[in-house]
Amino acid sequence: MSQARDGITVRAAAHDTLDALAWRRLGATAGNVEATLAANPGLARSAADLAEGQAVRLVQAPEPTRALVKLWD
Repeated sequence: MSQARDGITVRAAAHDTLDALAWRRLGATAGNVEATLAANPGLARSAADLAEGQAVRLVQAPEPTRALVKLWD
């Protein structure tokens, strides 16, 4: 979903929440909601009850990096 990393614009249904939009379009909420809030200044005020037709730029959070553990060095 590289397009989502850059951001995709979606329209909310009546009484949608940001969590619901992130779940439907990105498949997860963890990290994605925070990244979307950072990309949309002022969205936090209405994230719990979006207006019908409100445009929201959804941004997918980067995948967390895991340190490589070597058992034998």
